[in-house]
Amino acid sequence: MSRLNSVFLFICRHKYMVVIFFIVLIVGFIDDNSFMHRFDRRSRMSQLRNEIETYKAQYETADRQLLEMDSNPKSIEKMAREKYFMKRPGEDVFVIRDSESDASDEANTDSFAR
Repeated sequence: MSRLNSVFLFICRHKYMVVIFFIVLIVGFIDDNSFMHRFDRRSRMSQLRNEIETYKAQYETADRQLLEMDSNPKSIEKMAREKYFMKRPGEDVFVIRDSESDASDEANTDSFAR
């Protein structure tokens, strides 16, 4: 009983410090709006902003290509030749790839071939 009594006396003597400790504990670590959760959310927001910028750049590039294809019929042929390796009758096409992109392309084509 003396141990419980000593804990109670400590709390009574330092009640403000105990209350401040619990508030800091709750606000800093336990609560849904704690500092740790805020830090995680801010880092996630910065990652998502970077992804948004990447997708905006991809969208602008695709939009430019689409406008070019609408205005110039030769650009459709150019894209078909470069991207899809299409050719005219009687023409030979040679495809040269880097060794790094070769491995990733083979992995992608293997999954489609199955």
